Order: sequence, then structure tokens, then C-alpha cells
Amino acid sequence: MAYNKLTKQEEDVIINKATEYPFTGEYDDFYLPGTFICRRCNLPLFSSKAKFDAHCGWPAFDESFENALKRLPDPDGERVEIECNNCGAHLGHEFTGEMLTDKNVRECVNSISIRFIPESETLPQVLTQY
Repeated sequence: MAYNKLTKQEEDVIINKATEYPFTGEYDDFYLPGTFICRRCNLPLFSSKAKFDAHCGWPAFDESFENALKRLPDPDGERVEIECNNCGAHLGHEFTGEMLTDKNVRECVNSISIRFIPESETLPQVLTQY
């Protein structure tokens, strides 16, 4: 099984670790019930219940599903990069200590790195490279 086919713009963010412009992503101001999955491999990453408006221009979550994220030091030496734990897709960055929610964490995610599956639909099968 191989990963989902990506557009050039999706590859720029997911593989080359670019960032989409703030307030331009489809999920920034989006609050329907369901699950956000990795656009590259379909791994469930976040419940819509964990989404909140951080006024930052990107979707923000204060909790991910267990073992969904890989946290790595960002090359800038200051931030923590978050990737999909299954396929390594670049999702965005994690921030702590902002006190925006009781959980005190903000997973700041590029809309282009995720896909929304409504509560009424079945989640797609998780894809692996091998």
C-alpha cells in the first residue's frame, strides 16, 4: 500500500515542511463534529472536540489521539515540530505555556496537512508505505 497522492502545494507543506499562509486554510474557522486525519496516510490525529480558536490563523488543537504525533526539535532551535507518527508528514508546531486552554498546549496545524472526516462517515483505512 502506498500513501495518498499529493498535489504540489500539499507536497510543499507535508514533505518539504513549508507553511501555508495564516488565515487561508480551509480548517482555520471550521467547527463541525468529526475527526481530522493525516492527508498523506489517513492516520486519525485530532478529534474536533479538541479544536479551539487560538486566533493564530491556523487550526489549533489542545489534544491529539494517543501516539498520533511525533514531536521533534525544529531546525530553528526554538519550536517543536509535529509530524504524523505513521508517515512523517509535517503537520505544524506545538506550543506550550500559552494558557489558551486548560490543557496548556496548542498544536498549530497547517490545514493542507489534514483532512476532515465528518462524524457520520467511516474513517478511511490508514495507509503505510510498506
